[in-house]
Amino acid sequence: MTKLFDLPANPSVPVLGEAARFPVRRIFCVGRNYAAHAKEMGFSPDKDAPFFFTKSPWALCESGATIPYPLGTANCHYEMELVLAIGAPAFRIAEDDALSVVYGYACGLDMTRRDLQNAARDQGRPWDFGKDFENAAVIAPITRAADFGAASDQAIRLTQNGAVKQDASLTELIFTVPELIAYLSTFYHLEPGDLIYTGTPAGVGPIAAGDRLVGTIDGLTPVELAIGAAE
Repeated sequence: MTKLFDLPANPSVPVLGEAARFPVRRIFCVGRNYAAHAKEMGFSPDKDAPFFFTKSPWALCESGATIPYPLGTANCHYEMELVLAIGAPAFRIAEDDALSVVYGYACGLDMTRRDLQNAARDQGRPWDFGKDFENAAVIAPITRAADFGAASDQAIRLTQNGAVKQDASLTELIFTVPELIAYLSTFYHLEPGDLIYTGTPAGVGPIAAGDRLVGTIDGLTPVELAIGAAE
């Protein structure tokens, strides 16, 4: 079969200490998975069920990049998150078995065009313009699960130009890593290459040209991002 044109290979993420990279298939993101963040966004936290949105793999941006201020927004926010890298198939997997399909973990930034997200939310429309755009899924190198251990009481923090903006613990996740994987696997056949951004703590805020963001989770490689001028 002859194709009209060739597409670039799927994006991939470095793996700490490995020559091979982790190819990315899909990106799932969890909304409002920390109670304090839900409250700061004007919502009551609940544990009925997690909810998800998606980003294109082409939204990926490697840590250490300098990106232009995102298009079409006057209020782009940082959101620091723990990212799960799925390394084995999972369909209707039990919570007790869910960690067996985690290849590794990484620090990530879920960049958000907040003005566009809020406008869509207020009109009952999808969040795509607010969440899925170029450089909107920033990620640091992946650390293998065996080298990180379980997500438990590790600190999760973000600094903006050296000032601490987000400071929490993974114990504050409303839905745990096994709960998220088990639930999502009832709606999708999860496969190697899928990423799950697990939600952000309180303290999200706007970025500006000239900013430098550094996000950390104990035991993982920090995620770093510099913001340039708008195009």
